[in-house]
Amino acid sequence: MADQHYLVGLDLRDRLVVVVGGGSVVQRRVPRLLAAGAKVRVISPSVTAMVEGLVGSGEVDWQRRRYADGDLADAWYVLACTDDPDANAAVVAEARRRRVFCVRADAGELGSAVTPAVGEHEGLTLGVLSGGEPRRSAAVRTALVEALHAGQIDDSAAPATPGVALVGGGPGDPGLITVRGRRLLSRADVVVADRLAPQRLLEELPSHVQVIDASKIPYGRAMQQEAINAALIDAAKAGKFVVRLKGGDPFVFGRGFEELLACVEAGVPVTVVPGVTSAFAAPAAAGVPVSHRGVAHEIVVVSGHAAPDDPSSLIDWPALGRLRGTLVLLMGVQRIAAFADVLIEHSRPPDTPVAVIQDGTLRGQRTLRSTLAKVADDMAGEGIRPPAIIVIGPVAGLTPGG
Repeated sequence: MADQHYLVGLDLRDRLVVVVGGGSVVQRRVPRLLAAGAKVRVISPSVTAMVEGLVGSGEVDWQRRRYADGDLADAWYVLACTDDPDANAAVVAEARRRRVFCVRADAGELGSAVTPAVGEHEGLTLGVLSGGEPRRSAAVRTALVEALHAGQIDDSAAPATPGVALVGGGPGDPGLITVRGRRLLSRADVVVADRLAPQRLLEELPSHVQVIDASKIPYGRAMQQEAINAALIDAAKAGKFVVRLKGGDPFVFGRGFEELLACVEAGVPVTVVPGVTSAFAAPAAAGVPVSHRGVAHEIVVVSGHAAPDDPSSLIDWPALGRLRGTLVLLMGVQRIAAFADVLIEHSRPPDTPVAVIQDGTLRGQRTLRSTLAKVADDMAGEGIRPPAIIVIGPVAGLTPGG
């Protein structure tokens, strides 16, 4: 066998690929074959549940039996993936007679083809071979894909098109921004950033990138929304690619849709990149599930920017008081006493568990456990300050230790 393989891309659209075996190796290989448009036939007495699901959906043809000579007729590509070395050898032998390339999963050097470690990034497909060291090729593949995702390798053929991307930065930890969000951030000419956006990501930006502080400090300094909209539109019309970096998800109490409307009305191209909302991420980071089988069948996310008796409030507090599931309260630190009182007034038990997570996913994260009747006093006593997520309901009384 040659020391090196010839790396090539196969056009398998509407062409038969025969996979002999139905175990975990097949489970890993079949989805990419389907994504390439291949007609996949699996020959095996049994298959994994995932493969059986693909059979049930009509994506895979399953021949529920052992391999027999002649099964590779009309195949363009073959994978021998059984746990029987003799069966795999027989598959390779037939493939060789038919001059069809064949991968042998249990002994790659005995086949006529090998599967590279494959990664994808925005239309690029990367394949890495290492001469029989699959862990090495997988490690290099992963490193390359991560570097592309992070913008450490510039794969762009041209500068980013002028326009605006509304990017959800996630709950605060820079590692929790989406892959696409981080990629777009690396291509920005201008970044308009919220206070709750992952600040450490701003440190990684090249020196030529203009950063505009669009912070809104609760009950304090704030850049007006009209000024934010104007900054996005003006920069995009000046030929810049602008990333509006927001905390959490742009459309979860983030005024992202207002910014989208402003851009559309101004004729500025705009795209939206969803983010991980702190409403769910902060509790998860603190070990507080917002749902749990047999405990909560409903989750309601509520904004606490307006008091229960405020005429501008759109919240049906009596209805929330009657709910039995989980209530996740955002922006509720200042008015927690009023929210607790109105919930108790409308039938939420005073001893309902409450968990408060401050600075969720960040280094200063801390969690307060309390009850609805006591949470306002406990938060005041502990000096809880924004940003903090308040989880109300039976799930707030659950802990990983039991």
